[in-house]
Amino acid sequence: MFFSELSRYFEKIEGNSSRLEITRILAELFNKLNSQEIAKVVYLLQGRVGPAYEGIDFGMAERTIIKSAMSALNIDRSYFEKEFKKSGDLGATVESFKKIYTSFEEKDMEVLTVFDFFYRLATATGNGSQDIKTSLLAQLIRQLDPLSGRYLVRLPTGIIRLGFSDMTVLDAYSWMLTGDKSLRPVIETAYHVRPDLGFIGKILKEKGVDGLKEIGPEVFTPIIMMKAERMSSAKEIIKQIGKCLVEPKFDGFRLQVHYLGSDPRRGSDPVKSLPKVRLFSRSLEDVTFMYPDIVEGVKREVKADELIIEGEAIGYNPKTGEFLPFQETVQRKRKYDIGAKAIEVPLKLFAFELLYLNGKNFIKEPFFERRNALEKVTIKNKDISKQIIVVDNQEEVDKEKRLEEIFESAISKKLEGVIAKKIDGVYQPGARGWNWIKYKRSYSSRINDTIDCLVMGYDFGKGKRADFGMGAFLVGVLDEKKDKFVTVAKIGTGLTDKEWKKLWVMSNELRIKEKPKNYLVDKQAECDVWIMPKIVVEIKADEITKSPTHTADLALRFPRLERFRDDKKSGEVTTLEELQSMVRS
Repeated sequence: MFFSELSRYFEKIEGNSSRLEITRILAELFNKLNSQEIAKVVYLLQGRVGPAYEGIDFGMAERTIIKSAMSALNIDRSYFEKEFKKSGDLGATVESFKKIYTSFEEKDMEVLTVFDFFYRLATATGNGSQDIKTSLLAQLIRQLDPLSGRYLVRLPTGIIRLGFSDMTVLDAYSWMLTGDKSLRPVIETAYHVRPDLGFIGKILKEKGVDGLKEIGPEVFTPIIMMKAERMSSAKEIIKQIGKCLVEPKFDGFRLQVHYLGSDPRRGSDPVKSLPKVRLFSRSLEDVTFMYPDIVEGVKREVKADELIIEGEAIGYNPKTGEFLPFQETVQRKRKYDIGAKAIEVPLKLFAFELLYLNGKNFIKEPFFERRNALEKVTIKNKDISKQIIVVDNQEEVDKEKRLEEIFESAISKKLEGVIAKKIDGVYQPGARGWNWIKYKRSYSSRINDTIDCLVMGYDFGKGKRADFGMGAFLVGVLDEKKDKFVTVAKIGTGLTDKEWKKLWVMSNELRIKEKPKNYLVDKQAECDVWIMPKIVVEIKADEITKSPTHTADLALRFPRLERFRDDKKSGEVTTLEELQSMVRS
């Protein structure tokens, strides 16, 4: 396929707000692509050149892209910026100039060739890398047609404006094969184990849906983490799953550990044969470099050729052994001064799941078998205070009174609560099922549980708020049926000065000219400034009420910021269905 044809599909999708119609357009596009093209096109549709967990960013600021465009079109900066200011859309500006200033170099290019340009652009590093990026993008702008120019400059900014999620792509894969969404559950199950839309598309093209059966855990490819249901009493939990295994619920950040042991067969180079560890966050971000103490702990305290385990990292006071609150633990999530902070806030990883061990897939094994295998692969330190990888005690419970006692004991240790796990339950990547049930402090009080919300935009501040740059911010939850974010609250109180400033700095980096297509917002709740769907916050409220203003048809009463959830991405916010369930309960 030529990139000009792909651009026409970009335009069709951009001009459509119906999820069903976007699914149909994507399916039509996918049917025209061969197995080599589909993976590359799907990455470009997402504004990337690889799966998200690889963390390959274009690394081009808006001013660098403008420099590329001016160079390609041979236009004066003041003239270009004047026109850009009028439209507020870099892509539309380049497109309009391309219609006026034609180039003798202009020609059609195949999608794979354009992708190769973008890959070289995204992976350019070191001295002179910005010049290389500028040159590569300028070359593409000169050679491709005006409509292609619109999308060429949007891709590196991360603002492709197509307004659909990974789930819509999975629907489109099903439509590509059957003309309906009937295969979505099968495709989604494979995607949760291998969260690489390009890879999934390539397999479907080459082997059909049966090819997905071959997909299993692979070391250094993160698995989308399982979620827990929530209940408000021990009585409900025992009634739902009966006899269960109960573990502490730690208030830290979840990590998935991928380990490859030392193996001389990997080559004569002794460095290549050394044990390797990679750590992934809940949002599938590679955070290995942030937690050197956990990496060393895994190498020292795990015995396996290869494995994938999950756990909760939590800070502790080495003098008293007490756990630290989340606000202190989360200080370890940083890019600078990592060594100093590791000494100040040491971590323990409380491992609670084993998913893969020495070539065996444990995902579909019953929980008690996964747990037994987990205990066998950890090496106990003689000095328990120095143990980094901990498999905490669990207890088999079938009486609600005993479950309440364990819950209260966990609370007294400053933990969040407990997790009750179905003894024979399987691990469900990416799913929320009744195999895990969390029972937290907030569920046992009259105040509703916290809700993870997406920050969608903000209004300018007045008076003192003008110093922060914002006076209120709009938050929403995910309506999975519509594949859109719907609003639940506009929050203007309850933040400290430091929190307001942090939120403004984060939001200012994500400002965009227009409301994203996947934001469903009533006119009364419109914002002065819209931001890209990146910031997740944990909100506490007194109750949930019906609302004619908010598009969730529900609103949070007296909402207040509990904390920033840097460990979560937009697709992991509370769903509308969960919110409705809270109301019903």
